[in-house]
Amino acid sequence: MTGRKKANESLADLDVADFDFDLPEELIAQEPLAERGQSRMLVVDRGSGEFADSQFSALPGLLRAGDLLVLNESRVIPARLYARRTLVRERERSTGCIEVMLTEPAGKDRWRALVRPGRKVAIGERLIFPDARGTTQLEAEVLARGQFGERLLQFKPAKDSDRDFFAILDRIGHVPLPPYIHRDDVDADRERYQTVFARERGSVAAPTAGLHFTDAMLAALRAKGVEIARITLHVGLGTFAPLRVERVRDVRLHRERYALSAEAAEAINRARAEGRRVVAVGTTVVRTLEAAARAAKGEELEAHSGETEIFIAPGFEFRVVSALLTNFHLPQSSLLVLVSAFAGRERVLAAYRHAVEARYRFFSYGDCMLVQ
Repeated sequence: MTGRKKANESLADLDVADFDFDLPEELIAQEPLAERGQSRMLVVDRGSGEFADSQFSALPGLLRAGDLLVLNESRVIPARLYARRTLVRERERSTGCIEVMLTEPAGKDRWRALVRPGRKVAIGERLIFPDARGTTQLEAEVLARGQFGERLLQFKPAKDSDRDFFAILDRIGHVPLPPYIHRDDVDADRERYQTVFARERGSVAAPTAGLHFTDAMLAALRAKGVEIARITLHVGLGTFAPLRVERVRDVRLHRERYALSAEAAEAINRARAEGRRVVAVGTTVVRTLEAAARAAKGEELEAHSGETEIFIAPGFEFRVVSALLTNFHLPQSSLLVLVSAFAGRERVLAAYRHAVEARYRFFSYGDCMLVQ
């Protein structure tokens, strides 16, 4: 079985509002479960549209021997920082606390970031980033402004700090919990907002479908005969950005960096040639594999790295992915549009309505859905 499937609806038919659903606030998970891997799982048959309540622990019994499970091994960095703003004007010095959320690297020691309150931070200003004791660890100059509070920052370590940027982030940064989690991060989030297989640092949001996996689950899947491959896509904050247009056909997505190794490309090519299923763990894996397939232009996948802005919506032809494990996503979001492209909009929205009625937990720390 290959991943080739095309939805009946087309972009010309759809508004962003067609991907809406009612979600009670109390169903948005604010904390991870006490134990990783204990989530509920809604199993959806994308052929019939039928669905059934299950548990993530049942996954080995639902996958097939020979399936290729593809994981995203990107590692979340502590991307939320707090700066002191120092502005000297007419011999008066004003200071204030600024929240800085790193979004993506933009060259040597340069990062794009969202700042709040953004209207106060001008080009040429210098921000300083202290540790808990008040000792400055990083400095940054504002080089450029963008839309919606975005700034381009040039960082440099403070004189009395070390020169490893990521080591400094580990000391002074905070876990970039998404905006719908209404609390400050705590020490436990450093482990739980990270997959057990995370390796390549660079994400500013977790590939959340992977958060359910434990080492024991991965071992159980291998014992079942499920093959496992790993890719990397570094998740940007655009994953939470609202779709600011009315028509789906007008959506333009953020860029995200990805890498496909020779080992992963070979495993995927072999599975496709043998008619075995490719099971994507999360929408980030779907975007990576389908972007790589388009780069290959009908040929076998090859190892490479790059950036993708691929937007997957109804009418999209899936060339690689034939099953999907994913969390429940925000209303009117690009991720819900992607899942709808894979399984059918009406079927997905019906499954979401059931998940609401059955009191599933939603979003990053929530439950999951297996679509096959």
